Amino acid sequence: MLFNSIEFIFAFLPIAYVVFWALPGARPRYVWLTITGYVFYGWWDPRFCLLMAFSTLVSFTAGLGMLNTPVGSPRRKLFLVVPIAVDLALLGFFKYTNFALDTVRSVTSVFGMDVQVPHLNIILPIGISFYTFHTISYIVDAYRGVITPTRNIWEFSTYVSLFSQLVAGPIVRFRQIEEDLEAIGESSRTRWLGRGISFFCVGLVEKVLVADTLAAMVDPSFAHWRELSTGGAWLAVLGYTFQLLFDFSGYSTMAVGLGYLFGIRIPQNFNSPYKALNPSDFWERWHISLSSCLRDYLYIPLGGNRGGTFLTYRNLMLTMLFGGLWHGASWTFVFWGFYHGVLLCLYRVFRPAWDGLARGVQQLLMFVAAMVGWVFFRATSFGEALHLLRIMVVPTEGAWFSDIDVRLVLVTLAIAAWWSMRGPNAFDMSHTWTVRRRVTLAAAFGAGLALIVTARPSPFLYFQF
Repeated sequence: MLFNSIEFIFAFLPIAYVVFWALPGARPRYVWLTITGYVFYGWWDPRFCLLMAFSTLVSFTAGLGMLNTPVGSPRRKLFLVVPIAVDLALLGFFKYTNFALDTVRSVTSVFGMDVQVPHLNIILPIGISFYTFHTISYIVDAYRGVITPTRNIWEFSTYVSLFSQLVAGPIVRFRQIEEDLEAIGESSRTRWLGRGISFFCVGLVEKVLVADTLAAMVDPSFAHWRELSTGGAWLAVLGYTFQLLFDFSGYSTMAVGLGYLFGIRIPQNFNSPYKALNPSDFWERWHISLSSCLRDYLYIPLGGNRGGTFLTYRNLMLTMLFGGLWHGASWTFVFWGFYHGVLLCLYRVFRPAWDGLARGVQQLLMFVAAMVGWVFFRATSFGEALHLLRIMVVPTEGAWFSDIDVRLVLVTLAIAAWWSMRGPNAFDMSHTWTVRRRVTLAAAFGAGLALIVTARPSPFLYFQF
């Protein structure tokens, strides 16, 4: 089920909302949010609800075990290692098995060996990377003593299966919403109602009016990448650069709005990343929940910047390589992570010179650097990525693929460029319900709804991860 679908907006969400606020006390609301989360998740394939339930039970049981185990004991460490191993094993099997088999097949063929390596018919459960991060972060924080594990299975299952952020984030840590979960029985329906509706509408505009309009040009362009001209390649890459931002930022903004509607404050996941002045600034703004998790659960445990220059660069590269691999089982994603790792290392080397540039120059250079990286992120092969980069530099004749009016594309690109590089993001905006804001949101929601009704809803790009 998609946030930008008729069944969600006019059936699932109203029913979930009305029943939730009609229920008295915390336990019934936990149960109801768990049920709605599983219905939402099971809409694609009910079988994978069992997988999420198993992961939930394993992590919850481990948390209970830590409550009665002294800090530093071998048994406590067992409650850390076992659930993480189980979660990573499940993630590895479903997401990376065929990637590993295909890599073995490719490597052996290079050496002239004809090894029969099968390709397994494995279906990737939607959102498994996101809820796996939820359970792992919970276990690690419990082990470190950052949180006290909950004794309420329904509270924990609500945290894991919360439909607003279940399949594409943000990656919310338990401690970030623990206060709201604990107070869910006494929370007020009207306290954040207007703010929730406002965030949801802004996210809907980002996704439907901006990202999906650009997708109508970007998708056919990348589908025929061999035939693109230099101008067509630039237009496709530029369009994808903005499409990806507004698609994922739109989902995150809608998730925040849905959280407010149910009395839960979900943290910001995007902070105008194309306003970034350098690679470090970019990763403090882009997919904040993931970058902060990589920092706290991988980079810092590896040693962070405490072991000298070489080890700092090593830790940065390993962290970004893992971040690339997390995004997808493909060497293009791994290279994308490697690319950003190199950018971070280079910035540390040349920081004085870079920071001495004018702010506008820094922002433009960082935007172009990010755009080059998105070529590898979007391409299905290195051949495609290198071809696109080559024709972007070497003047090449070819086609300008676009299934929609070029004027609409250019206007949408202009809006996306201004909004992302100069305008306010959802957290910068005022969500006070003035008459002007009511009219603006009503018009925007109506336009988005009209597109949803007349066209097939477009899945969010990060669902594949």
